[in-house]
Amino acid sequence: MLVTGFPAGAFAANCYLVAPAPGEECVIIDPGQNAERGIEELLDRYRLKPSAVLLTHGHVDHMWSVAPVCGAKGVPAYIHPDDRELLADPGKGLSLLAKQQFMGGMTFAEPDDVRQLHDGDVITVAGLDITIGHTPGHTPGSVTFRSGEDDLDALFTGDLLFAGSIGRTDLPGGDHATILKSLARTLTLPDETIVLPGHGPQTTIGDERGSNPFLTGLQPAQKGL
Repeated sequence: MLVTGFPAGAFAANCYLVAPAPGEECVIIDPGQNAERGIEELLDRYRLKPSAVLLTHGHVDHMWSVAPVCGAKGVPAYIHPDDRELLADPGKGLSLLAKQQFMGGMTFAEPDDVRQLHDGDVITVAGLDITIGHTPGHTPGSVTFRSGEDDLDALFTGDLLFAGSIGRTDLPGGDHATILKSLARTLTLPDETIVLPGHGPQTTIGDERGSNPFLTGLQPAQKGL
């Protein structure tokens, strides 16, 4: 499996392109601020053709470029229904100060083709079987994407879990107790599962289980990802 990406824009939100191999179809995960150029460079470098855009959640730093990317490539966007309203009005997911700083005078719109994600769904796109985990707490509609291919067991966590930290819960729709329940679901995964977060470097479930202070004392949930 090919996984490549880059931190997009001033927010440095990780945008990923995932494909079975170079020269094949791919999915784009979280096209953030000014992500179009970086996406085009990777599509050209690896000879990829996008089939869909997947959004881990509706915060503007992760979906800033979703409408133009989907429009230019003629592909659908996938998002959990609890965050769908943020596609057209991302200010609802921000504090008043953040809206004033980043959203002044800007308008957003949904892509033409928006499809819903639900917990436990397995979507087959670009030759990949991707399992959806609904992991609210950072936002009500936050999800993870797991692609357990033969050569790579990867979990795209958005802003649920980072190397050494977890997502903030102080923005509208955030809830600390809820994110802890969502994090407990990640602890059911094998230690070798690679975590590809929404910001910062990749890590593994084993490393976070052993050293992430926010996971200390959490017990694995009965329902895993």
